[in-house]
Amino acid sequence: MPRYFSMKTPLHEALRQVRDLQAAILEKQRFKGYSGRARALAGCGALTAALLLHSPFIPATPLAHLVTWTLVFLLGVALNYGALIYWFLHDPDVGRDVRRLRPTLEVMPVLVAGGILTLALVNHEEYNLLFGTWMVMFGLTNFTGRQVLPRGLAWVGLFYLACGAGLLLVWPNLSFTENSLVMGGVFFLGEFFGGLVLHYDEKPMPSLRAFFGLPGGAPTPKSEDLSI
Repeated sequence: MPRYFSMKTPLHEALRQVRDLQAAILEKQRFKGYSGRARALAGCGALTAALLLHSPFIPATPLAHLVTWTLVFLLGVALNYGALIYWFLHDPDVGRDVRRLRPTLEVMPVLVAGGILTLALVNHEEYNLLFGTWMVMFGLTNFTGRQVLPRGLAWVGLFYLACGAGLLLVWPNLSFTENSLVMGGVFFLGEFFGGLVLHYDEKPMPSLRAFFGLPGGAPTPKSEDLSI
């Protein structure tokens, strides 16, 4: 019996070392170029735009709403890809190796498909189907690069898909110009919580003050500061 336990302990130690090595390799392969803060701010921008569209300051016309949502999309692109470029240029672990940007390329076909569907719907004046289509396409983007991104993003993707399916299949006639808060609310929740998942991947979540880097929040590691 004593001999059995003396052999069992080194075996367990060896298995633990193998698991630690696997975890270290997976952590090294993690893609950390996306900024959780940038994504959350983009969600706040969507909610702000929805509130403006719901107010009398912007005409309730398809063109005015299309222009506003296009500006929201461009703001999101500027925030997220601006943070990505900063990470690529300044993170010493990346070494400006363009191969590390592969996960960002995997999302491009989905964005292109979303653009094509948007142009087709606008061309046929099917504005009421835009919200659902955008939600479905954004949902799909959360499944790209899932091998090197936090697993929690899959739940964000499912949230977008469920909301998009509901609008397309159950409420296809929801007015594009009268229900901006639906769009803004869904994208605020999806982008804000997606940002939290990215920023606190497998780490304890402190206060929201710390998330936005406000005074009084817990300090974030230097490696996180590279992603704005």
